[in-house]
Amino acid sequence: MEITKAEISSAAATQITTDTQELMGAEILVKALQAEGTQFIWGYPGGAVLYIYDALYKQDTIQHVLVRHEQAAVHAADGYARATGEVGVALVTSGPGLTNAVTGIATAYMDSIPMVIVSGQVPTAAIGLDAFQECDTVGITRPIVKHNFLVKDVRDLALTMKKAFHIARSGRPGPVVVDIPKDVSFNKTAYSGYPKTVEMRSYNPVRKGHSGQIRKALQLLLTAKRPYIYTGGGVLLGNATNELRTLVDMLGYPVTHTLMGLGAYPASDRKYLGMLGMHGTIEANNAMQSCDVLLAVGARFDDRVIGNPKHFAQNDRKIIHIDIDPSSISKRVRVDIPIVGDVKDVLTELIAMIRESTTRADAGALAAWWETIEEWRRRDCLKYDMGSSEVIKPQYVVETLWNMTKDADAYITSDVGQHQMWAAQYYRFDEPRRWINSGGLGTMGVGIPYAMGIKLAKPESEVFTITGEGSVQMNIQELSTCLQYNTPIKICALNNRYLGMVRQWQEIEYSGRYSHSYMDALPNFVKLAEAYGHVGMLIEHPKDVEPALREARKLKDRTVFMDFRTDPTENVFPMVRAGKGITEMLLGSEEL
Repeated sequence: MEITKAEISSAAATQITTDTQELMGAEILVKALQAEGTQFIWGYPGGAVLYIYDALYKQDTIQHVLVRHEQAAVHAADGYARATGEVGVALVTSGPGLTNAVTGIATAYMDSIPMVIVSGQVPTAAIGLDAFQECDTVGITRPIVKHNFLVKDVRDLALTMKKAFHIARSGRPGPVVVDIPKDVSFNKTAYSGYPKTVEMRSYNPVRKGHSGQIRKALQLLLTAKRPYIYTGGGVLLGNATNELRTLVDMLGYPVTHTLMGLGAYPASDRKYLGMLGMHGTIEANNAMQSCDVLLAVGARFDDRVIGNPKHFAQNDRKIIHIDIDPSSISKRVRVDIPIVGDVKDVLTELIAMIRESTTRADAGALAAWWETIEEWRRRDCLKYDMGSSEVIKPQYVVETLWNMTKDADAYITSDVGQHQMWAAQYYRFDEPRRWINSGGLGTMGVGIPYAMGIKLAKPESEVFTITGEGSVQMNIQELSTCLQYNTPIKICALNNRYLGMVRQWQEIEYSGRYSHSYMDALPNFVKLAEAYGHVGMLIEHPKDVEPALREARKLKDRTVFMDFRTDPTENVFPMVRAGKGITEMLLGSEEL
């Protein structure tokens, strides 16, 4: 039977209706997250986000992880993003939910971590009326995000989420907050699919570097007598470690990393001079000050790296700076050849130019430069006194852990303080994204949440948290989350009964006036770990360090809290004091 035109029109109308659904805002949000490939969300429910939680309940492709504090939700999503390179996602409610998340958002912002944080908000009609659990999310977070959105119309939600993920992961990455009023999550609108592309006229980050500038950089690099390659977290964030390694090996130049760049080039390679900066090695810091051509890649010359800018500027050197963010170039240090672009793309082009060039570096000058560096290296500035057989040196714990896991599939997170610096100095990272810590903001309490996020993403990997008895208590409630979601991490607490870095500065800069840096009342961490359903160990003697770590590693399916009682007088050296230049280093307590 012949189909009439009316029937064809009716069928077409039916097809359109089938393709376009009426969905609640909460349902559209979930579909957006699914379209972005989101596997995990860390969050905590509350009144303003209950429609979102209801929509999550009705799907099974995204796993929600219920943390015990919103700060930990953002940190866990942050740790996931750092280890995987994917966008981390957190979900918090309005008011205190959002304000509790602020520290986590600021931590991610300072280290340029791609994240999307969805926050609930009071209904649109109540905004500005001091409603229950209302706060100005956009205003509060504006200084600590790459961008933020307040979605006032459910019809804008899908495109807003597309923009949020695009902004978070492109250019210089960073956290994006999407604030969703409760009525927007409840209201319905026609939904015909998640946008495949997005165009933002006001946001178009540059990827390709200027070829003329790259050629100038090449000429400068190949004519250098004392070249040096200085890299930061931008190399890891830009997934450019292979390109960096190729460049360093082709040129044979010395290389150093910031705290955030560890693992970009193998620490076991002789061309790597160690971390530089406030607690960097002699060879790394002296090379930074004495080089004649400096190639800075994905780094920002921050205060912890160059010390006093006037001291740094005393020596004449030519500086090439590659960065995706134009605002980072010549911000603290004037550079000679700025190159704005994606570090992976720029290094790829630079490598191609080197291969095409007939010019080669001055072998004699480079050999002399290496001999100077080896003289500095022979000082062995990271050597430490093991002391008596009755006191555990914190450096020894980290070294022992490294020796046991250097060939394993292992991730190391840390909190912030002395233990963080010892981890950076004595755990020699050969691979990228294995060292997860808070660099820019220096946030205590990140260690356990970071580890939880990584363990969910990498269930077959070993995940260790190096922490102190001060930092670990800031988010210790997340031991409960570890149990509920089966994320068996290993916690190495270097317990010296002090807020160690504070005590060290008080000893050196404040004539030993230890104001409120001593822990007078500490919990029994073994019993506390057991109360949370985990394994606790107390280690008090150096001879027991290695056996304890071995036993913890054998307990693959259990979270283990190792309370290492370490020397309370130990300081982190080398150290650059406040206001000093990076070559004005203290190498030990005898210099105080």
